[in-house]
Amino acid sequence: MNSRTTATTNLTFGQHLDELRRRIVRIVAVVVVLAVCVFYFKQQVFDILLAPCSPDFVSFRMLRDMLSALGLDADIFSGNLPLIATDISSQFMAHLSVSVYLGILLASPFILHQILGFVLPALYDNEKRYAITLLRSVYLLFFAGLAVAYLILFPISCRFLAGYSVSSSVTSLITLDSYLSLFISLSLLMGLVFQLPIVSLTLARMGLIDAEFMSKYRRHALIAIMVVAAIITPPDILTLLIVTLPLYCLYELSILGVRMRGLKKQHTTSA
Repeated sequence: MNSRTTATTNLTFGQHLDELRRRIVRIVAVVVVLAVCVFYFKQQVFDILLAPCSPDFVSFRMLRDMLSALGLDADIFSGNLPLIATDISSQFMAHLSVSVYLGILLASPFILHQILGFVLPALYDNEKRYAITLLRSVYLLFFAGLAVAYLILFPISCRFLAGYSVSSSVTSLITLDSYLSLFISLSLLMGLVFQLPIVSLTLARMGLIDAEFMSKYRRHALIAIMVVAAIITPPDILTLLIVTLPLYCLYELSILGVRMRGLKKQHTTSA
């Protein structure tokens, strides 16, 4: 039997606003504390963020080993990528902005908890279960996208763009601001792209698509994925394949999830 929390449904509009205000204050406080902690551990944080500038970055080592095993030229990404700061305050502002971004990222479990605590009492039991599962899935897929961006997409994209030259008379000087801007934008982009299974399941729940439809247009989806991968990656076939593979695996995972949902729905209806 579906039910709502009576104490919450009886709250007035003003009481709902007070509850929302308290939760926002808690969220802001936690974000500020974590941002201060990130700001304090400057060296450790930027060692991680700037790791792709080194030729010893884990993804570069793995790629060189793979190319060596195939008998191909493995002398790629062998040099350091130097960064410069062109403004007197750019390093401090970069440090401050990174601290805020990472503070929000680290506080995201608490933020989700506060959101659920505010929304769930107003939902029915079946809606609560769906909302919890949905937010957890979004959260996990978002972090999976961040991992792919950090380990694969950003290092290769950054190295390609930094090494690209229209003329030998033009020298590229990579600023810290542009480096961090590319890092943040690609990370957010991959976090959003990795929501494909959630979007597919939501459309299936609305009755707009099903597993048969997705399977029928699998080839079309692969072409669309390759187009998206070509847009967000440097124009080389290796990077295109590296990014296309996980995205297509997500599409196949979406088909599986939609099919399982359809079977579960049929079982529930027949019961």
